[in-house]
Amino acid sequence: MHDLIILGGGPAGYMAAERAGHAGLSVMLVEKRAIGGVCLNEGCIPSKTLLHSAKIYDYATHGGKYGVTVAEAAIDPAAVVARKNRVVRNLVAGIRSTLKRAHVDIVEGEGRILGREEGTFRVAVGDAVHAGRNLLVATGSEAVVPPIPGVREGLAAGFVLTNREILDLAVVPPHLVVVGGGVIGLEMASYFQSIGSRVTVIEMLDHIAGAADLEIAALLQKNYTKRGVVFRLGCKVTAVGEGEVRFESGGVSESVPADKVLLSIGRRPVTQGFGLETLGVLVDRGRIVTDDRGRTNVPGVYAAGDVNGTWMLAHAAYREAEVVVATILGRRDRVRYQGVASVIYTNPEVAFVGETEEALKEKGIQYRKVVLPMNFSGRYMAENEGGDGVVKLLADPVRERLLGVHLIGSYASEIIFAAAMMVESEMRLSEIREYVFPHPTVCEILREAVFALE
Repeated sequence: MHDLIILGGGPAGYMAAERAGHAGLSVMLVEKRAIGGVCLNEGCIPSKTLLHSAKIYDYATHGGKYGVTVAEAAIDPAAVVARKNRVVRNLVAGIRSTLKRAHVDIVEGEGRILGREEGTFRVAVGDAVHAGRNLLVATGSEAVVPPIPGVREGLAAGFVLTNREILDLAVVPPHLVVVGGGVIGLEMASYFQSIGSRVTVIEMLDHIAGAADLEIAALLQKNYTKRGVVFRLGCKVTAVGEGEVRFESGGVSESVPADKVLLSIGRRPVTQGFGLETLGVLVDRGRIVTDDRGRTNVPGVYAAGDVNGTWMLAHAAYREAEVVVATILGRRDRVRYQGVASVIYTNPEVAFVGETEEALKEKGIQYRKVVLPMNFSGRYMAENEGGDGVVKLLADPVRERLLGVHLIGSYASEIIFAAAMMVESEMRLSEIREYVFPHPTVCEILREAVFALE
């Protein structure tokens, strides 16, 4: 008998297992594919490894702007992928070691919920049946595969790729077509454009970067258009095959040649195929419904990570997992989402937290805004020849608090956490102005922008 059975070994699953194990609970973690889940094996970490290699290559090929000339820069995609695999293996080994120290029982295989008897949950893995007092569903998400003619056949033939296959692509496709201009699509467009592919991004919406502030998204698009990426916005893909992608634009049928196609139109929670229906857990529009403590409608059943569809980010999953364990232990805790930041690891990076300007207008909320060039930061200017990054602050003019912070430029992914703390803690602008920011840092741009709100 375990105190907690966890289905899924991704960020939510392994974080919950570690926290619960160190708290003295008996924990079993069931993972059918690979410890670390999509984030570590097929998402966050592998993509950042590839993007870092591309950034080094960019520096080498364009070093002349900084007075550094490299005679002949070259990138070896196979070597990049091999390094990515080593990084992933090392991190997976580290997680396994951490779980071992927490005395977590790791069971590899596909778990299936059999039901609940006499107050305990029964889960089968292979021929073995396990019992637990509490159940955490952390089954994550999967790539959406739309019923577009030719997509299924393309996936089988290796012509169409999802986030899983694209990260193992050890060649440079002459022409890569990316279907979907969200985070995954843009990051892979960034990588392959840098290493030599011609890239076309096809997006149904009239803008890229999903939930990002439209002003920031437009600046990112401008940067990549300059680098040669072609964006076809407001377009619907109608067919894939025979070395091309067909789409409609304004009612007119068009096509673009493709050597490879990345399908990245979104992800959906995994809620089927493992017996969840035996417990009567409430599922709404494909996501498990939870409260701010990770509880479902069934006592003793919790859900965390992508499967609850609330905020499909690894760092949100970590926090949700911690709250679930605290709740099981009888401690008061809850997830607060207003300070959860998002990052797009393109070059330049995009990061944001809180409300966008569009959302504030839609909600009828008054705001003041300031947009400052990153060149107000001496370090940014020293390290980014010709850079056009900006910081955008949105503030409550009455309460004098930040409502949203949006960045595009180098180090945006590292700066955004300071902004997230300011937003979540509802820090007053006068308080922020009193903080001493280290100089010279790009992060100083936050201070400059806050003072510009006076």
